[in-house]
Amino acid sequence: QVQLVESGGGLVQTGGSLRVSCAASGSIFSIDVMGWYRQAPGKQRELVATITSSGKTTYIDSVKGRFFISRDNAKNTVDLQMNSLKPEDTAVYYCYTNLKIHRSLPQRDYWGQGTQVTVSS
Repeated sequence: QVQLVESGGGLVQTGGSLRVSCAASGSIFSIDVMGWYRQAPGKQRELVATITSSGKTTYIDSVKGRFFISRDNAKNTVDLQMNSLKPEDTAVYYCYTNLKIHRSLPQRDYWGQGTQVTVSS
């Protein structure tokens, strides 16, 4: 069984910063991609940022230069540092990973339970 446990998030004013973290635990053989999605009320879930095991990162255009994703491969953790936050960043942020629980099994997607980020204007 694999679990993704998120922490961080909360309420911040426009222009402030927050950090959300996620730790993957359980029966893990290898992890490829880790990342963060978000879903605002009434909107579709969108991919915010990803990072591969080699450190290659991707970001959606709306957060480039403000959000920074990092990971610790030894600890199976991924963080998202969010700076210069805007009200439109308000959403539930979900940790995501694509991993194998055994060398002979295919990779699968796993999700965290979500953590609320609210940016007040």
